[in-house]
Amino acid sequence: MSKEQILIVEDEDAIREMVVMTLEMAGFDSLQAADVSEAHQQVVDHRPALILLDWMLPGDKSGIDFCRMLKNDALLAEIPVIMLTAKSEEDSKVHGLDAGADDYMTKPFSTRELISRIKAVLRRSSALSGDKPINIGKLTLDAKSQRFMVGDDIIDMGPTEYRLLAFFMSHPERAYTRAQLLDQVWGGNVYIEDRTIDVHVKRLRTLLRPHDCDTLIQTVRGTGYRFSSRIEKS
Repeated sequence: MSKEQILIVEDEDAIREMVVMTLEMAGFDSLQAADVSEAHQQVVDHRPALILLDWMLPGDKSGIDFCRMLKNDALLAEIPVIMLTAKSEEDSKVHGLDAGADDYMTKPFSTRELISRIKAVLRRSSALSGDKPINIGKLTLDAKSQRFMVGDDIIDMGPTEYRLLAFFMSHPERAYTRAQLLDQVWGGNVYIEDRTIDVHVKRLRTLLRPHDCDTLIQTVRGTGYRFSSRIEKS
């Protein structure tokens, strides 16, 4: 069985070598890049299972720029990304996650935590990449093409909204707290406020409203949210 390849995009040699050794000890193969140009070539040539991406990189493109580029490319968008950065402020974390990152680690980090995060992100990514389309009401999730459709109409949305709606459609008829959604969609170790969920749910409802699908996302008082095609009677 072939090992999963992890691409490390980091311009500091010492950090990159430490991460390579950590990954090899955990049973992963490593690819390396020191800037966005090298990283893009590695992604095109090898299509890694996951990318560890430093926020600050040399050249005119940052890690955030590269993450956005990946998530806007239909052929590469499903590759999960963990941002590595010295920025610990909540706004920075939200900025990175909104760019499409699947998780966020602040330097310095422990090697045990790094491997734990990688495995968790790979599990979540695998769960959202099934082969069969999911149909709920008029809404269809095609995980292969990473698209949501109503009939022949494609609903355009950002990577964070995509992950949240994909999770909802993969787990219908269950009520989730905001904390549970943060854990499942963003990862349990990403410390952002619960209200972040409300912001993204509002965005999703706005995107779904023209297709009469906004009521699929239901507010559960005292709990959080549920995705359901059943009409709630007041």
